[in-house]
Amino acid sequence: MTKETDAKGVDRRSFFRGLSGAAAAGAVAGATLGGAPAQASENKDERAKARYRETDHVKTFYRTNRY
Repeated sequence: MTKETDAKGVDRRSFFRGLSGAAAAGAVAGATLGGAPAQASENKDERAKARYRETDHVKTFYRTNRY
């Protein structure tokens, strides 16, 4: 088995290893420089309301899939 290298002499595995390390460093830097924490888009009343509604579309889905 031979290692395939490009013109600069970097083999495939070390290239991807370096790429994943750079991505991890970028994620850490992005998390620390983010600034203010994200705010919830819903208020307390919207979070408490029921979200499930059995509409005609849902009833048709249940009927066609035999639920």
